[in-house]
Amino acid sequence: MGTIQESKLEFMKVGDGMNSNRKAAKRVGVLFILAAVTAVIGLKLYDPILIGPDYLVNGAKHANRIVLGAVMELMLVVSAIGTATIMFPILRKYNETIALWHVCFRFLEAIVITVGVISVLSLLTLSREFAAAGAPDIVSYQSSGILLKAIHDWTFMLGPLFMLGINTIMYSYIFYKTRLVPRPLSILGMTGAISVFLCSLLVMFGVIEQISVWGGILALPVAANEMILAVWLISKGFNEHALASISVNKQNGGVTPT
Repeated sequence: MGTIQESKLEFMKVGDGMNSNRKAAKRVGVLFILAAVTAVIGLKLYDPILIGPDYLVNGAKHANRIVLGAVMELMLVVSAIGTATIMFPILRKYNETIALWHVCFRFLEAIVITVGVISVLSLLTLSREFAAAGAPDIVSYQSSGILLKAIHDWTFMLGPLFMLGINTIMYSYIFYKTRLVPRPLSILGMTGAISVFLCSLLVMFGVIEQISVWGGILALPVAANEMILAVWLISKGFNEHALASISVNKQNGGVTPT
């Protein structure tokens, strides 16, 4: 009798674990999509204050649009942190060190993006002051504006390119080793990570522009990976057999087979 009850309890625990992993996978998928959507919308909303020579005038004219763009990017920050923290308990089952690095670098990515948001909002303040001044010394305002725009440009490169490449290679590597998702998807993730990291270096050394044909080509694989991965996690979730294998191997002190 006791053996039957113990078996039932064990079965219930397994079921609860599968439900928990399924929910985690869906949340990660939704957050990946939310991050991508808010990033694109936020950047587009910034156009009046980041594009063109009349940004000191246009920024104040489109203040609400700029603030909404900042809100979109802050949602991106929350989404990025969310994907890392939700995946951490799953990734750590294979390699706790890499899982912890992933969380740390994702937080760094979020911090860099937040600095970019602050620079844009500061530029908006500068634009409002310029509009309120009537006939100001435009040179001094432009000098400050150039500096703030430069801060945004660098954060826009370091966050969505440099840090993103590091983050993606870490979780994609664990996915590849454990088969938590299909290996072709993991390979696309690692390929995209290397490609976007290379893009960040080329932009950093002035070889290409971030907003350019080559910048788009090099960033495309990682964007495709995140969207395909998001859809997969929402519809299929993580490979439960692979998760079970990781847990068994960890309990036995072994290594998950490749």
